[in-house]
Amino acid sequence: MKTYLGIDVGSISTNFVLIDEKANVLFSLYIRTEGDPIKAVKKGLKLLREKMPKGAEIKGVGATGSARQLVGVITGADLVKNEITAHAKGASFFVPDVRTVIEIGGQDSKVIILENGVVVDFAMNLICAAGTGSFLDNQAQRLKIPIEKFGELALKSKNPTTISSRCTVFAESDMIHKQQIGHKIEDIVAGLCQGLARNFLSNVARGKNIKPPIVFQGGVSENVGMRKAFEEELGEKIIVPKYNKVMGAFGVALLVKENSPKKTKFLGFDVADKDIKCTSFQCNGCPNRCEVIEARIDGKVVARWGDRCGKWSSLNPG
Repeated sequence: MKTYLGIDVGSISTNFVLIDEKANVLFSLYIRTEGDPIKAVKKGLKLLREKMPKGAEIKGVGATGSARQLVGVITGADLVKNEITAHAKGASFFVPDVRTVIEIGGQDSKVIILENGVVVDFAMNLICAAGTGSFLDNQAQRLKIPIEKFGELALKSKNPTTISSRCTVFAESDMIHKQQIGHKIEDIVAGLCQGLARNFLSNVARGKNIKPPIVFQGGVSENVGMRKAFEEELGEKIIVPKYNKVMGAFGVALLVKENSPKKTKFLGFDVADKDIKCTSFQCNGCPNRCEVIEARIDGKVVARWGDRCGKWSSLNPG
């Protein structure tokens, strides 16, 4: 059985999706990156090795996410794609006529505008963390609420509190102030969700032509409070598709299946047991002083990247 693997490594989560030739999901995994993408990828490969369907063979591997280049090198990926392309591909599979994709992950958020399945516009918020998964995690911990229950609590509110959502600092200080004057926790949580939805639409999606069908994906799409807040702000139904948390991995798995190589470059599951290290050095060959990233597997250099002129990357094996 031919299978295709998609790997999406971000700052907060590392996701794996294995599909067959009919795009059926055979394996999906969502784990925390915990600041160590190499360790997370090795852990994911070990878990996949244990669950690999009998008779299945990986014919292609795709990588996406903020650490896509690193992942592509250490796994031997056949395809490395940006998150915009991967998320748009995944959303279009489940909702073929999708016009807008809202994706909110651990550290960033993005809006993708599509026409006839083609990305025509997008925007990302890489500066302020307000509304991202890491911010919501921190607030849940501060309020001593399990993050899985955060959204459910918001739905219980009958009188949401107005929370400043311009940035994480203002939002958190405003939440503390509202607690101190006696507002109910569910009202504060609901108010936060509403504020974060407004913040996303007025900043990340500012000037974008948001039209239905609207698909919401990424880790934060699990939060039913955020789903409701977006529906109220937009006055439209929000679609949360299957595999919403791992849509980037699913999308890049679809892409590598469509562009199936004659022979995969996948290094195999044994790479999970090898010593993988990534370091960097500064090239002093010219005034650019590029920071060159170097990856080694069992002490052997397998790739270098980050140089503008190709002086070091041109030496890569293969």
